[in-house]
This record gives sequence, C-alpha cells and structure tokens, in this order.
Amino acid sequence: MKTLRTRLSHGPRTGGGLLIFGLIVVALIVIAGFVIVGAKNGAVDKQEKVGQEWSDVETTLQRRFDLIPNLVETVKGAAGFEQDTLTAVTEARASVGQAKIELGADALNNPEALQKYMAAQQGLGGALSRLMVVAEQYPSLKATQNFADLQSQLEGTENRIAVARQDYNAAVKDFNAFVRKIPAKWFIDAADFPAKPLYEAAPAALGDAPKVDFGG
Repeated sequence: MKTLRTRLSHGPRTGGGLLIFGLIVVALIVIAGFVIVGAKNGAVDKQEKVGQEWSDVETTLQRRFDLIPNLVETVKGAAGFEQDTLTAVTEARASVGQAKIELGADALNNPEALQKYMAAQQGLGGALSRLMVVAEQYPSLKATQNFADLQSQLEGTENRIAVARQDYNAAVKDFNAFVRKIPAKWFIDAADFPAKPLYEAAPAALGDAPKVDFGG
C-alpha cells in the first residue's frame, strides 16, 4: 500500500514537470523562429536599402557623364584651349563608359568590376577638375552663358554625387555590420548576403573635386 501511495503521489508531479518542460521547448522554438525570421528579413531590408542608395549614386554619376559632351564642345570654342586637357576628359569619360559595360546590371555582386568602375569615376572627376582649373585662364570662355549654365549644372551634380555617396556608404556600413553581428550571422547564409564595398574617394583624389566657382 505504501508503494502504491508513493507512485500515485509522484505521478501527477512527474506529468506536470513534463508539461512545463514541453512548454519551455515550444517557447524556445517559437523564439528561435522569430529570431531567424527577424535576422533574414532584416538582412533583406538592409540589402535593399544598399541597392536603393547605389541606384541614386548611379543616377548622379550618369548626370555628370551626360554633361561632359556639351562641356567639351563649349570649351573647344575657346581659342587656344589646351588640347591635352580636353583629350584627358574625353578619354576618362570613355573609361567610365567601358567600366560601366563591364560592371553590368548586378553591380553590387561584382566587387572587382565595381572597384574598377569607381576608380574610373575618380579618374573622370580628376580630369574635370583639371579642365575647370585651365578654364579659369580664359575670361572669354567664363563669360559665355552656355559655359556658365554648364558650370552651375556641374556644381549641382558634384554636390549630389557627394551626398549620394555618403548615403550609400552609410547604408553599406549598416548592412555589413548587421550581417556580421550575432545573432544574424548565425542564421543567414553569407553567400546570400555578401559584404558590400564602400564607395570612397582614392587618397589622391580627395582634393580633386571639380572647381566650379569662377566668381571674381
């Protein structure tokens, strides 16, 4: 009788313990599910943000690219303008065009081609800077309305490029940090969410932003 009473008294307790244990397991599974879904959705959202910011960068760079033919034609009209400077701008623009073709549509997943494209853009910025410095030596050129309009457009475009590049870099840093930190790195495949490259000016180009202030 004593043994029977002992079994009966322990039975409900054992069953209750199993129930609690089961509830804990289920809760942990649910929590893990939320963490996994949150990690993947967060990575997707941040990756999309990087893509959006890169699209803005490309738009501003294309705007500068499209301004150059008119700028070169206008500068050609100045008597005795340095041909080497014009050639450098034309060649730098051609390098950007070729680099963009090699880059293709999936730019952010082609790091080698993307770095080449960014370097070509830096080269174009430097060539434009030199062109503007030389243009300061031609008062008649600076006095033309067409050149003044192009100067203003270029200034606005360079400002937009700087802002777009900063926004892109901020999005890249946010994404790269997220996918490397715990717990996200435990639950997402690095192959699906590779780190994105920053768009930073080369050291030699930091002081080469086109000079477009010709007042006085």
